[in-house]
Formats: sequence, C-alpha cells, structure tokens
Amino acid sequence: MSIQEYELVHRDKEDENCLRKYRRQCMQDMHQKLSFGPRYGFVYELESGEQFLETIEKEQKITTIIVHIYEDGIKGCDALNSSLTCLAAEYPMVKFCKIKASNTGAGDRFSSDVLPTLLVYKGGELLSNFISVTEQFAEEFFTGDVESFLNEYGLLPEREVHVLEQTNMEEDME
Repeated sequence: MSIQEYELVHRDKEDENCLRKYRRQCMQDMHQKLSFGPRYGFVYELESGEQFLETIEKEQKITTIIVHIYEDGIKGCDALNSSLTCLAAEYPMVKFCKIKASNTGAGDRFSSDVLPTLLVYKGGELLSNFISVTEQFAEEFFTGDVESFLNEYGLLPEREVHVLEQTNMEEDME
C-alpha cells in the first residue's frame, strides 16, 4: 500500500468518525428539544410541612409529584424508599419526594397504621392517596412492583427511551 493510499484510507476513517460524532450530537439535540419540562432524577427529602406545601404549590402544572410519607422503623418504608429512588432515575420528569411523618406538622394523623403513605399531586391537586400502600404488595416487593402499581392507576408517564445509548451500542457493533 502506498503512502497516498494509506492517507486516503485513514482520511476515510476520520470522516466516518466525524460523521458518527455529528450524528450523535444531532440525536442529543433532537432529544433535548423533544424533552420538555423540568427534570429531576432523584428523591427529594422534604424537611418540614412548609416545604411540603411549597413543593406542591410552586411546582409546574405539568409535573407529577409523588410524595412518600414514612417513618424510620415502619415495615415497608425502607423498601418503598429504595424503590422510589430507582423509579426517580427511570422517570426523571416525575418529582419524587419523601418526608418523615413526624416532620409534616400533622404527625398525629400519620400513625404507624397508615404508613407508608403515597400521595400523588399534579397542578397543585391531589390525584391519589394510598394509605398503607405496602399492603398492596407481597411481603417482599421490588421496584417493578411499585412501578406496576403506579402504572395501574395511570400515575407514571411513559418511560423515556434512551435513544442515545441505543445509538452508541449500534456504533460499537460496527
């Protein structure tokens, strides 16, 4: 192979890499334009009843807010917290929050009999209220169980498709 042929082949590979980078950037731009609204991706710890009310009242009208009212040592609360942490990463357009019952300012209303409780809000309005929610699950439950339960009531949006990851996997195969 001559030097000229080698340079042509090498230049073709560079062009191909540039095209891949350009395609990836276009996909990212398109994905960003199609994804509207705020993005969260984790569970917010609310420290007081005032912060709880502020979160519900001041969030954008399009945002679904799922609040877990819990207390340490109550059966199911830790497992539900873990499940919601996973769901928050999978549904970044939903705002997941948690608050200890004793911090709500209405701790007497949230006895251990009604915990864990899930409240779902959108546009400042209460959509759903699930008291002792873990009674809906088996003794041991997982993120998929909680996700199915919330989907059964139509409380989660469609899961986001990670187009960029798929594109990168296709490029790696080439």
